[in-house]
Amino acid sequence: MRAARGLVNWSVRDLSEKSGVHRNTITNFETGKSGGDPDTLAKLQRALEAAGVEFIPENGGGAGVRLQK
Repeated sequence: MRAARGLVNWSVRDLSEKSGVHRNTITNFETGKSGGDPDTLAKLQRALEAAGVEFIPENGGGAGVRLQK
């Protein structure tokens, strides 16, 4: 999540505003304090994808993120 935010130069506050997810929830996920609720993670993913982030599934080389072309 942190890497995805970095690609679009968003702070935790920016992602919170765009996704409707509380800042503390995002921070807890990024620091490993919480595994994240599937519905909440979907909101975060949708917000980041709308900004141009592409999530790359794990395929032997590890999961990752990149900006869409």
